[in-house]
Amino acid sequence: MDRVTISNEIVSRIKALRETKFIENKRKLAQKGGSYNIDDHGYIYFADFHFEPEFPEGSDVLYGEKCVGENLGRFFKEMPVYIHPQSALAGAWAGFFQEMYPTGICEADQPVHLFDLHKKYGLQQTGIGGMNHLSPDMEIGLSLGFQGMLNKIRYYKHKNQPASADFYAGHEAVMVGIIDYTKNHLAEAQRCADESEDEWEKENYAEIASVLENLLQGPPRTFREACQFLAIFQSADRTYFGGGALGQLDELLRLYYEQDTATGVITDEDAVWMLASLFYNDTHYSQIGGQSPDGTRELTSPLSYLILEASHVLAIPSNLNVRVFEGSDNKLLHRALEHIMACGTGAAFSLSKGIEEGFVKQGHPIELARMRAKVGCNWVALPGIEYPLQDVTRLNMAWPLHYALEDVMVDGNPDMTKLWERFAHHLAIAVKCLKDGYDWHYEVVSRNTPELVLNLFCHGPIERGLNSAQGGVDILNLNIDGIALATVADSFAAIEQRVMIEEKLTWAEMHHAVKNNYADAEEIRLMLKSIPRYGNPDSLALDWAIKIRDEFVNLCIATPTPKHQLKVIPGMFSHGDVYMYGEVLPATPNGRFDGEEIAHSNDPDPGFANGIMSFSPTLKANAVALTQPGWGNSAPLHLDIDTNMVEGAGGIEALVALIQTHNQMGGTLINLNCVTPDQILKAHENPEAYPDLVVRVTGYSAFFHSLSREYRQQLVDRYLS
Repeated sequence: MDRVTISNEIVSRIKALRETKFIENKRKLAQKGGSYNIDDHGYIYFADFHFEPEFPEGSDVLYGEKCVGENLGRFFKEMPVYIHPQSALAGAWAGFFQEMYPTGICEADQPVHLFDLHKKYGLQQTGIGGMNHLSPDMEIGLSLGFQGMLNKIRYYKHKNQPASADFYAGHEAVMVGIIDYTKNHLAEAQRCADESEDEWEKENYAEIASVLENLLQGPPRTFREACQFLAIFQSADRTYFGGGALGQLDELLRLYYEQDTATGVITDEDAVWMLASLFYNDTHYSQIGGQSPDGTRELTSPLSYLILEASHVLAIPSNLNVRVFEGSDNKLLHRALEHIMACGTGAAFSLSKGIEEGFVKQGHPIELARMRAKVGCNWVALPGIEYPLQDVTRLNMAWPLHYALEDVMVDGNPDMTKLWERFAHHLAIAVKCLKDGYDWHYEVVSRNTPELVLNLFCHGPIERGLNSAQGGVDILNLNIDGIALATVADSFAAIEQRVMIEEKLTWAEMHHAVKNNYADAEEIRLMLKSIPRYGNPDSLALDWAIKIRDEFVNLCIATPTPKHQLKVIPGMFSHGDVYMYGEVLPATPNGRFDGEEIAHSNDPDPGFANGIMSFSPTLKANAVALTQPGWGNSAPLHLDIDTNMVEGAGGIEALVALIQTHNQMGGTLINLNCVTPDQILKAHENPEAYPDLVVRVTGYSAFFHSLSREYRQQLVDRYLS
């Protein structure tokens, strides 16, 4: 599709949204102590807003279907209104409900029987109480509208006649709250239309009021009404445990777009403005491109390009993803890469082959696999019918290595076979602990914090009167992410090379240095650190990485959870928490000091390619592709590339080839930044001077200057490696 011509008038509206985002971001940074290391969420900091929750008797935590639902519904009703005068849409959320008003697992349902193992194996994210990590099917809301969704709740409450009314009471209260939130914005839009002295703004406010009034009467009928419906959903979804997915955005909105452009209701530049307004509202994950379920049609349409253009022109963080598959038309991929080369970052790339073949390996049909949409930092899910709970559970595999090394040294006759056996032993205990935790989660989460917003947009929960976490949806695929792969693989390889093969160190010398955090043993540390590392074609570490991956994967899939026989699927992802997991971990045999960060996902550590006369992004991509978990869940590839180097290596065509090759090798996700080392270093040292530099940290997008120094350092290290 040719680029849409955008008038100065539309550009100025979008620019006004962008400038406001900078102002609001400064206010949020001041509120949060100078930095925050998550998505640049679209909430507005309402300093004077105060809400009084009603806690259960004797508790300082909100829990229970009825209690949480009624408090959340009342919160939506009382949440301040917000309409940017240059936006096509109304609404903004006011922060995370559960952070402002403690909401979670009550004291009686805490998994105290697992706490000792959690502590021993550094299991800081166990999945227990994990929330809002499933994908809504927005078609449900777009087809029913708000009132239709409320009627659906009341219908099934009457039909099912449940023994306890709490489930339906909670969901009804939330839906009423969302409708009240919409009514409040209707009143505000009407007030602004009456009071505005600017002719265009008066007309815009009046149109927003008309859109909201129509949404209170029935489902969306126009492109703008559909975008407004999604914006209201985003505000409700983010508020409650930070949900953040829209799904296949180009298909969700395509028929509205085709109808309205055919009848002259909107132009393409109008659509870009409305989409930019939606992206300003929040950074919800969305996907464009890909295939139809039967594989006969590409989903890329003219609207796909307009969505990409809106994100590009707005130029603030947005979690947009392009689906890449073998045989696809590369024009959309080209356009996305052009934007990244121009701005430094842009869309991420969700890769079909690894995602779909892994899902089919679980026993699902390929038609379903093609429907899984990118809806989180590292993960995909079937909209409305799958409960995957990905990205909430981490197993730091460096802890099993730590205990394995202690075991073999106590044994007195260490060797690599014994070290591996003890590592596998401790890894199995940690996996079993997480599976026990998922059984506990299955039993307790629904009576504590049900998915009160996302249940409304899933197939089954309202019809069955069951939370999506406990049988409300048809597919439960619980995830465990293994992390620190390179840390562990490089450690095994360093011991094998320096102790076993070269005999430059004894087991005792190596262990003493590691146990004492390399005190007075810098030469030994550098000797262990300087082996060819994971990612280097000449390293022993790749074989170790594959062996570690296979052991972890087999432990996950070999058995379901012990009590409830729930399926557990392996992934490999560490988000940006490499510092959090590293700061409590003792020194490791790869030369890593006590407290230093661990390796990031399945990426090789920064510096792995030093001295190699090759294009290091290709080496990195090969390593990540070869160590995918292989069951449909992701091990992302994070590429931070010097723009000058890319241009010298073939420019955009080189990146297209790299992305398509990674897909063909079974990769699952690519997060890409393209700036020069000079740019990133200057922004790191003086972040306030670069308020508009947007980067993809892991799977999410953020303003670089909003990140803490240690999070910024991750990107600097990746660029300089």
